[in-house]
Amino acid sequence: MPKVTFEPYQVTADAYPYETILELAMRLGIHINASCGGLGACGKCKVILEKGEVQGEKVDGIYYKACTTVPLTDVVIRIPVESKYDRKALLRKDRVLAKAIERKESFPLYSPLNWASLSLKPPSLEDNMPDLSRVLLALKPFVGDNFKVELEFLRKLPHVLRAQAFRATFFWYEDPFTGYKLLFDLDKPEISPLGVAIDLGTTTLQLELVDLSTGEVLAQTSDYNPQISFGEDVISRIEFCKKKDGLKLLSERVKEKIHVLTEELLKQAGRSLSEVKLFSLAGNTVMTHLFLELEPRYLREHPYVPVAQFYPPLLAKEIGFSPYSAVFQFSPSVASYVGGDITAGVLASLIAAEEDLTLFIDLGTNGEIVVGNRDFLMCAACSAGPAFEGGGIKHGMRATSGAIEGVHIDPETFEPMILTIGKQRPKGICGSGIISLLAQLFKVGLIDRSGKFRRDIAHPRLRKGDEGYEYVLVFKEESALEHDIVFTEADIDNLMRAKGAMFAGYQILLESAGLSIFDLKRVFLAGTFGSYIDLEDAITIGLLPDLPRDRFFFLGNTSLQGAKKALLSKEKLLELNRIAQMMTHVELSGHPQYMDYYMAALFLPHTNEELFPSVKKS
Repeated sequence: MPKVTFEPYQVTADAYPYETILELAMRLGIHINASCGGLGACGKCKVILEKGEVQGEKVDGIYYKACTTVPLTDVVIRIPVESKYDRKALLRKDRVLAKAIERKESFPLYSPLNWASLSLKPPSLEDNMPDLSRVLLALKPFVGDNFKVELEFLRKLPHVLRAQAFRATFFWYEDPFTGYKLLFDLDKPEISPLGVAIDLGTTTLQLELVDLSTGEVLAQTSDYNPQISFGEDVISRIEFCKKKDGLKLLSERVKEKIHVLTEELLKQAGRSLSEVKLFSLAGNTVMTHLFLELEPRYLREHPYVPVAQFYPPLLAKEIGFSPYSAVFQFSPSVASYVGGDITAGVLASLIAAEEDLTLFIDLGTNGEIVVGNRDFLMCAACSAGPAFEGGGIKHGMRATSGAIEGVHIDPETFEPMILTIGKQRPKGICGSGIISLLAQLFKVGLIDRSGKFRRDIAHPRLRKGDEGYEYVLVFKEESALEHDIVFTEADIDNLMRAKGAMFAGYQILLESAGLSIFDLKRVFLAGTFGSYIDLEDAITIGLLPDLPRDRFFFLGNTSLQGAKKALLSKEKLLELNRIAQMMTHVELSGHPQYMDYYMAALFLPHTNEELFPSVKKS
């Protein structure tokens, strides 16, 4: 078997017969960007052959596609910077968020996870009651009679009681929807239980470790969702699940990462794994299905039916988390592409408790929107695609170190000023930079309202490339790559389709309720990406409605915030359920006027300039 050495990691391994470079990298846990799931369509998985012979498809002269390349001899493969990512950008805190607010509310801490520390009378010849009966009698004031005892609890019971002189803390989970109580663990008398809130995103995972006694967040962390290696969007992952053991593999990978990140949280806080008793997970419908190994294929086949909308609480060991004696609870979904991350987000944003008409937007790999207030909620998923996170853009990339996140173009010289994450040499353009660049090109007149480059302007940065006209944002001498970083007309077309889908979605939801854009009192932007885009640039290109700027608020990761509330309060868990039932889903693809609204939005900022008065004036 040929040996493959990956640089710059200096990792060497034997390749199986007919195993591609991408498959071997996956097996070793080495990341190479691959947005099409290994189909050979995206061209993102570029690697450099430094030594040896391979059989595969070359791209751009010096690169091979890792997904089609098989080693024939011992080889040395270098993964270039544009094919890698790092997690530093996810943890950065140096960027000031414009008008960021946290929707705070006070509520009593009454977690679905309950516990009681008790001292029991040891058995004797006169009192030889069974251990379980002794425990249940002592717990009756707390749990009553509506309970079930978990088998593992019984197995641990005699040993723990006698090791601790019949003093212990007992843990049970109470399902607030049914009143069902599960007695599942006992531990040391002094133990203080912890909960873990999880936002299971298509692109990223974000976790917080929470003290269930006080509500205090003890540690937080984030990382990329390892499922990215099998497909950058939910559609490609659903397709991957059709392969043998595909669903199982995707589920295992994300669970492994959650376990690693939980251990990281515990290390930060100086706490132990045995103290974790409850997990609260919020994710979109596809991510939740993949996590639970539920068949996802019918989510994307007409009539788009999920396996379930509400998910029962489950013991951690039932779903592959055997080190934990804990319970998992899940945020409910609404439809195939409006999931628990959105219901948790609505819970965190307080929309359903207030009077002001609000537009809630979660800009990410998938674009979800909610319109409403305490009286009604309407929601939809927009087929925006991955453009806002660099997907489908020639030199697009995730928001990692070296990604261009801000652009300004001089209106006279047409020369750009760029800002990269981590202030490193540029490697590509991330979502906020793509929006910023499109807005700047439009403002300085290098592109027209249809997104086409001006052919009558002669400038060294404006040229005809292999894929049509393009603007050179960074020449290769200033980049971290061996080529120029450009923005093409095809890139502009992809971005305009994405923003057009979003804006048409806003209009359909509002008009379905007999309202218009100008009736909105607030616009809430959720998600990590929503917190980093430039508000003026997003309005200039027609991604966001042209409203008074004081109506816009950046809320951050509302999915994680909602999961945390459900971790701490049975009342909030019940409210989460009520929100899911209250939301009316609108299937945009089947709406008779959707294509008309969508086509009208494929201009900068829009065909109807009256919808963008401030842009029209400028």
